[in-house]
Amino acid sequence: MLIRYGTSPSGKRVAIARIYTKKDHGIDKSLMDKDAVKITKRLTDSGFDAYIVGGAVRDLILNKKPKDFDISTNALPGKIKKLFWNARIIGRRFRLVHMYYPNKIIEVSTFRSESENNDNNVYGQIEDDVKRRDFTINALYYDPEKEYVIDFIDGWKDLQHRKIRSLIPLSTTFIEDPVRMIRAIKYSGTTGSTISFMLGKSIKKYSTELKRCSPSRMTEEVIKILATGYSAPIFKTLLKYNLLRFMLPEINSLLIRKGNNEHTVSFIKDLESIDKEVKTNNETRKGRLLAALVSSFIKFPEEYENTTFLFRDTFKDVKRLISPITPPNKEVEMAVVRLFRNESLVPPKNAIRRKKPVPEGKNPKKTHERSRHQRRR
Repeated sequence: MLIRYGTSPSGKRVAIARIYTKKDHGIDKSLMDKDAVKITKRLTDSGFDAYIVGGAVRDLILNKKPKDFDISTNALPGKIKKLFWNARIIGRRFRLVHMYYPNKIIEVSTFRSESENNDNNVYGQIEDDVKRRDFTINALYYDPEKEYVIDFIDGWKDLQHRKIRSLIPLSTTFIEDPVRMIRAIKYSGTTGSTISFMLGKSIKKYSTELKRCSPSRMTEEVIKILATGYSAPIFKTLLKYNLLRFMLPEINSLLIRKGNNEHTVSFIKDLESIDKEVKTNNETRKGRLLAALVSSFIKFPEEYENTTFLFRDTFKDVKRLISPITPPNKEVEMAVVRLFRNESLVPPKNAIRRKKPVPEGKNPKKTHERSRHQRRR
């Protein structure tokens, strides 16, 4: 282990970070995303600092293959965009850069300032950026060239001791972003960490803040949980802390109504089944994930008029069960197809609605705009 030094306000040389070498962390570079490594290399070759950050570093240390790779740098968004042809600047309050690749996006952010200013476009140094992270285990920085893990806030120690610790005061963190409560529980499930007494107390105290979350954000979090391979323990903990009532209120009410009996056991068993598929077969299809979520609540009648009507009714039931989350209808239809097949039923041929092919040489958007213009004339 190495030590990174800085200067205190009084001008004294002080230790500000621990640096863990390959001998310490043992990260397997075969688990790295090659494009993420290329991005950091191009940035450093251009004179900037660049690190892989967040959940990717946490998972690499735990010898897990990360699903996403984020990068943090001292290069400003405009500079980043000039270096990469596939870069797009997004965001208004805080500008980020998305790198587009086939089937994935790698997010690159400029170091954020620790400033209390409401202007989120204030940039800073790496020492400031680390203090803007949510939990200590997500605040580690990895340099793939030197193979260093840089730790400013004892995130390494917390990860080794399987401890979830908030970097932001518990009196404000969940008010700033209520989704952090869900993420704390998700990280607990994926890393095998415990929720400390004070953290758990704060989650219960501020749980009603989740009412402010938009359906789109809630949808994203539910799908991410289902894709972790640890959805069963995560949903158990969400039930324990009474957060599921804000995420999936219909499913929550059914579980509470039935109590801790066979109904709940069936629900957890279905989640354990999809967890196994995620881990062994890298299952990521949203339809499959959603089917596992609702399977124990869908009961097919012994008699029905035809499969087309049955499919439509089941589709409506699934939409009701997962409300207020709003995955694309096509994914919900795929979930119903999976539910049908689980019951050895053949879905109707028109089960999945497909977009009509666009005639060659025609642009439907331009045609629509032209016809609208003609109507105005």
